[in-house]
Amino acid sequence: MTIQDIIKNRRSVFPDQYNNTPVTKETIEQLLQAANWAPTHKKTEPWRFKVIQGESQERLGHFLAEKFKNTEDKFSEFKYKKLQNNPKKAGAIIAICLSRDPDESIPEWEEIASVAMAVQNMWLTATSLNLGAYWSSPGLIQYMDEFFNLQPNEKCLGFFYLGYYDIPSPERIPEPIEAKVEWL
Repeated sequence: MTIQDIIKNRRSVFPDQYNNTPVTKETIEQLLQAANWAPTHKKTEPWRFKVIQGESQERLGHFLAEKFKNTEDKFSEFKYKKLQNNPKKAGAIIAICLSRDPDESIPEWEEIASVAMAVQNMWLTATSLNLGAYWSSPGLIQYMDEFFNLQPNEKCLGFFYLGYYDIPSPERIPEPIEAKVEWL
């Protein structure tokens, strides 16, 4: 498969689609190694990852559901159960974190962009391995310092859910690039 094929085949594959096949430590390490090659301005390498597997997935689901219950004005039993159960459906979850350059030598948005490129590297690698992935950024990530041992300059940007699947997500056909480009 060419890199263009991998890019075109990359999809969000959601926890409900996962088939309970375990994701090995070696596969996760392969994804993390790919992430580590992302571009980074001034070599700050701001990406940090926390791998969540096994009982930690159940603890994460419980934490998210209870935090939702205790902070949300409009409680929804459906969303509560989804937050509680989705982590258990994944073969693994990688928490996506940003470690801000303490000297703030570059704008924060550039470091967030570097983290996003690291995630894209993981996503493309997952696609090449026929492994489903999904980047979830719930509003509850603002509370993740209560779940993880985050450093003072670190914050959670979301969760990268991983799982093998039997039925792929539908093909994505983007709008033509011509509508998004201005030639000068």
